[in-house]
Amino acid sequence: MELNGKTIVLTGAASGIGAAMARRFAEESPGALVLVDIDPGVRRIAEELGATGAIADVSVGDAVEHLVADVRSDHGHIDLFCSNAGVATGAGIDASPDTWQRTWDVNVMAHVHAARAVLPGMLERGAGYLLNTASAAGLLTNIGDAPYSVTKHAAVALAEWISVTYGDRGVKVSCLCPQGVRTPMLLGGVDDGHLGAHLVAAQGLIEPEECAEAVIAGLREERFLILPHPEVAEYVSFKANDIDKWLRGMRKLQTRAPR
Repeated sequence: MELNGKTIVLTGAASGIGAAMARRFAEESPGALVLVDIDPGVRRIAEELGATGAIADVSVGDAVEHLVADVRSDHGHIDLFCSNAGVATGAGIDASPDTWQRTWDVNVMAHVHAARAVLPGMLERGAGYLLNTASAAGLLTNIGDAPYSVTKHAAVALAEWISVTYGDRGVKVSCLCPQGVRTPMLLGGVDDGHLGAHLVAAQGLIEPEECAEAVIAGLREERFLILPHPEVAEYVSFKANDIDKWLRGMRKLQTRAPR
């Protein structure tokens, strides 16, 4: 997919990977770029890029429906919807019910709401693209963060299901699964002493701009899995080949983690 002249909606655009993607998309000269976040700071980035800024909580279905309706009213249709909002917790299985629910709502249901809102129009046109941001944790796991790991697995599964169900009807899907990216979310986890964040950071971090460049390349090639860290493909292959050995290795990695 080439982005020139396309109508693009990008959520989670106020910082981190989302802000880097917004800047990279703007360089591709889209026909329209709509940047969305619950953080009002998204308006500053939108103004900087000559894009449209919108404040919305994408974990709420009605908010996403209204957002999509507004974009369609202004631009006719949506070519690419990038569902990019996400949260981490640093919590284990004993995370509070509210934490589990909030993580589920943002990391999974936001993708569901987006697909429900845009698929009818895309199917009617016989064309459209969904980019769902998950994580390498959705293919592997994130030691120390149970809600994040579980919901990112669900995000990958949803993207797979949409591709299988609608891929022959003109709807393309990519699933972005980065490992460590230097973002406020990850660095905040390090500052807060989250085990998973420390382990991810110890593996080495890439910059958000590198992640955004991988997205552009993945969209051009229309690849389902976009892996800014190529080594993740090796880890996934190793896991699939001998999951018991992989689990033992992950337990060993956990014991060596800083406390």
